[in-house]
Amino acid sequence: MPSLIHEALLMLFKDHPSLAAEFLRDVLGAPLPRFSEVRVEPADLTEVVPAAHYADLVVLLLKKRPVLAIVVEVQLGRDPEKAYSWPSYAVAVRARYRCRVCLLVVTTDEGVARWAAEPIELGPPNFVLRPYVLGPRAVPLITDPAEARARPEIAVLSAMAHGRSEAGLSVALAALAAAAGLEEERQKLYVDVIMSSLNEAAKRSLEAMMKSGYEFESEFARRYVAQGRKEGAQSGALKAKAEAVIAVLEARELEVPESAREHILTATDLNELDCWIRRAAVVREASELFTV
Repeated sequence: MPSLIHEALLMLFKDHPSLAAEFLRDVLGAPLPRFSEVRVEPADLTEVVPAAHYADLVVLLLKKRPVLAIVVEVQLGRDPEKAYSWPSYAVAVRARYRCRVCLLVVTTDEGVARWAAEPIELGPPNFVLRPYVLGPRAVPLITDPAEARARPEIAVLSAMAHGRSEAGLSVALAALAAAAGLEEERQKLYVDVIMSSLNEAAKRSLEAMMKSGYEFESEFARRYVAQGRKEGAQSGALKAKAEAVIAVLEARELEVPESAREHILTATDLNELDCWIRRAAVVREASELFTV
């Protein structure tokens, strides 16, 4: 099943189709032809090749007719099979639209970016596919909320690429401001992915800002951070009570099998853990905790 990050990256390019062309031209230095129209095309390539082939996204640049097809692939890990499927996508797209084609690989991992950028040799003498790769280092760092609101998709990409850096908090605030003006479904996905991309320090800072009365531009973001703080507090209470159960058993020199330990530590009911703490003081073995 596609991950949250994978789906979010695809939605960024679907929502703003010219994003692929902008990054190719302005960031990666690709020589693009003149075009007057950009549109997303079906990524099912089975009509052109015998086996089922599905690219993540196909973005078509047109000037009355197709002038360049961009195959966009989101890649979050290394996969040797891509050396065979990526060339097939390029050939199929070229055959369908009768125009030049290039491959744009998007990733949030710098190691994967280096791997994906390696040329794929198809045959002699110079039959080579050279992917363009948009990795974290190529994504601009956006910390200005005004700039983020003007380019919301790039602001979210910036949070995904730089959220774990020292600039994580500033990047997150800018990206959250950008998400505030979007419809609820996109806003929810973008806020989810922004928050999942942050380092712990940035997350704690956001929670501290909530406590101090900071007003997020997005009501959804405010609820999201508040919910995260509530869930974090509950998680801490669960952990403390679970450890107390085990501590009582061990203080009584009772054996705590690994299965019982796991059962205790993964409990999600505070009342049940309170009951186990009381039972831990009188049971003869750990398994008796869970019997009524």
